[in-house]
Amino acid sequence: MKLADIKKLKVAELRSRLKELDLDSKGLKTELVVRLWSAVEAGQGGEDGDEEVKLQKDSSLTTPTPAEASLSSSPTATVGITAPCDTESSREFRDSATQTEYKTSLQPGPATLTEAETSLQPGPATLTEAETSLQPGPATLTETRNSLQTLQLNSECGSERVNVCQVEGGELRRQQGGAEDSGEDRGRAFYEFKEEIRYKRAKSPQLPVEREETEEEDEDKVRLDPCGGHLHFEVGPDGACGQPKFWERFPSLWSGCRLSHGVIEGRVGFEVRLERKLMSTQVEEQDGIEPYGLRVGWSAANTSLLLGEEKVSFAYDRRGKKVSAGMEEEFGEPFSEGDIIGCYASFSTDGSAQLSFHKNGRFMGAAFSLNTSVLQGRALFPHVLCKSCSVRFLLGPTDPVWYPGPPGFTPLAALPAGQRTRATFTPTSRAQCEVVLMVGLPGSGKTHWATTLMQQHPQKNYRLLGTEELLACMISGGERDSRLRQASQCLTDLIKMAAQIPGNYILDQCNILFSAQRHKLQLFRGFRRRVVVVFPSLEEWSRRLSQHQSRDGEQIPETALLKLQVSYSLPEQQDELIEELQYVELPQEQAQKLLQEYKDKARRLLPPIPKQEKKKNTRLHKKRPYPHGPPCAHRIRWLNGWSDARLNVPSWNQQPRYWNVAYQDQSYYYSNRDFGYSGSEGYW
Repeated sequence: MKLADIKKLKVAELRSRLKELDLDSKGLKTELVVRLWSAVEAGQGGEDGDEEVKLQKDSSLTTPTPAEASLSSSPTATVGITAPCDTESSREFRDSATQTEYKTSLQPGPATLTEAETSLQPGPATLTEAETSLQPGPATLTETRNSLQTLQLNSECGSERVNVCQVEGGELRRQQGGAEDSGEDRGRAFYEFKEEIRYKRAKSPQLPVEREETEEEDEDKVRLDPCGGHLHFEVGPDGACGQPKFWERFPSLWSGCRLSHGVIEGRVGFEVRLERKLMSTQVEEQDGIEPYGLRVGWSAANTSLLLGEEKVSFAYDRRGKKVSAGMEEEFGEPFSEGDIIGCYASFSTDGSAQLSFHKNGRFMGAAFSLNTSVLQGRALFPHVLCKSCSVRFLLGPTDPVWYPGPPGFTPLAALPAGQRTRATFTPTSRAQCEVVLMVGLPGSGKTHWATTLMQQHPQKNYRLLGTEELLACMISGGERDSRLRQASQCLTDLIKMAAQIPGNYILDQCNILFSAQRHKLQLFRGFRRRVVVVFPSLEEWSRRLSQHQSRDGEQIPETALLKLQVSYSLPEQQDELIEELQYVELPQEQAQKLLQEYKDKARRLLPPIPKQEKKKNTRLHKKRPYPHGPPCAHRIRWLNGWSDARLNVPSWNQQPRYWNVAYQDQSYYYSNRDFGYSGSEGYW
């Protein structure tokens, strides 16, 4: 059994295997994996490994674990877009925006099992899902299979309803601390919705702090351009070095940046040194994934910051390859920490160019020969793309070169200002900036509309902040489900950073919760805030969603879509939050009417929210000296005795002479009968 197969096992399966081997089955999943892998290496569990993998593939032969009831994708293309069906129309839906937050698991008893059996359409897939959701014991499992096989005709709505309950139950169990199935792809919508719910309880953002006016930078100085790089690329104070900002939290994230100046003619070069590796403790041991990476080369402005992934983008990869338009070829030698790479561009008078690279002063060869049709008169900018490592450019105009370049080539920083091309300027104040908040359901066409806007207005230099954009920055990043989770978390931090950095941004998320819309718009106070709602018709949305799923191979879970529909809040014009509100598909009135239909259908299909049982306070109370409350002060005095030193009262033999006087002479002291027997209270 391989280590990769053990990592795919769920926590319950790992514990079961360890118990069979008489090993400790307590601990986190990482500890269980290491423990089982050690046993397999020692020869204790090697024989049964292949049998267990086979049993996993045949889900109809094994009793599923609680984690198997997690969110799964529907086999249909138009999942979540359902026709009206006659199910419990009187079901009441409460607090729909926080359905993923309740903590009571869905554990149907015998009655629920009977209801599920009467509404299922049996088949191979349905049978497996029913077994996974209901989790019967050995005897009950056999009865369930027999009863499910006898059911041949039932309503389609009932089948969908059971699927929703299964998905919901798995999600609730997972939130209670159950194991997560790392091999299950829940989709982009699931993680975006999960991040949006966090805004429901988030505090209102504080007013942005006005930055102090700093000295104007020299426009002719060559440096790393923060506006020409990813937000998650951190530029050093001197402008000559940089590294990924989130290298420790998100080690698989690639971050790129260009220099502020490029060239369009002559023979020019620059040098880059791989300073050091930034190894994170969170890097997983995965086969075929490099712990760090670096690409150095040239690219045209307004192209992707992922160097080598577009046509006019040319890179020398650390693995000893050249990359352009996403195509890799063997080239030169691999390089590592401390190596210096020289990049040289030779432009001809006809507009063509040749790009070559050096390693530690040794010529690696001419990597790219560019025709005039490729460049089309555009300038090339030095570009670097790195993962879990830091880099440094040699940008001092008078600094000596690290290694001598080819004869006739001039360092970029030493070129006269007239022979360099400056990158596009960006806004310097919040009043000059614009933020576009996209709103829409998954697959409605938000990303397509945003990219079209960027192409129509290249002078605005929009930065697209979205899950798919970050997902693309994880070029070699393991399983998609893990990358989606990291991308969603990273995007939340990037949005907060963007609100503090002047620029034009497009927030490409669902943004269907009102709390998320309000919070993000408040973050960008001072920007020109523009909200774009993409709400197509039902037929058009079905077509786009089906096309999206077939193109990306990602099936959006049905329950996730239903929750999104119920939680969807269409934005309205608010002068204090929105400067411009635009509906690019259906007008607002039609969109509101169609959304209400979506909500009504989704509420019928979603399971009822279980009521949370109040936990009894089992805390043991200490026995109090006075269970019915403390007595009055005068009673404490009589109970404790007159000789109590704390009361500073003399003893009986030290009392004044009037205690020995006859009773009738003491009437003065007891004249106030309102005090009863303790009338002496007036004396004290």
